[in-house]
Amino acid sequence: MAVAGGSVGAEDRIPLDALIVNDQLTIPRSELETKTSRSSGAGGQHVNKTSSRVEISWNLSTSVAVTDEQRLLLTGRLASRLSVHGAVRVVASDTRSQLRNRGRAEARLIDLVRRALIVPRKRKPTKRPRAANEARLTTKKKHSDKKRGRQRRIAD
Repeated sequence: MAVAGGSVGAEDRIPLDALIVNDQLTIPRSELETKTSRSSGAGGQHVNKTSSRVEISWNLSTSVAVTDEQRLLLTGRLASRLSVHGAVRVVASDTRSQLRNRGRAEARLIDLVRRALIVPRKRKPTKRPRAANEARLTTKKKHSDKKRGRQRRIAD
């Protein structure tokens, strides 16, 4: 695996051939489709001359990097973001540099997929404490007595 950086620590290395999402998933860069275009917004003449906006698409339905279980989970969680072909699209046009926008788009894709893969823990139902229940009933009783005290009594 090709790695950027010379004499840096192992945790500072950025792999050039893949995006590491988590311990179980690494997306090969060969599965990513990158498009560049002219960015909108501020930047003066620079905006009209350079293609600094970066759009990255990752086809989830044809990816060999994900297991069937991961594919099912990602398809469900990212359903609103998937194209008709099953691709996830991320765009970055924050900076004037195409390289920095590419890095931001990749980071957004990694973050999006990482968050979609998190399975929330099942909620464990708890019982209401006895003291809280008694306090609730006491408050209800006081309120009821107060209302009853306001009623007119009809003499027989």
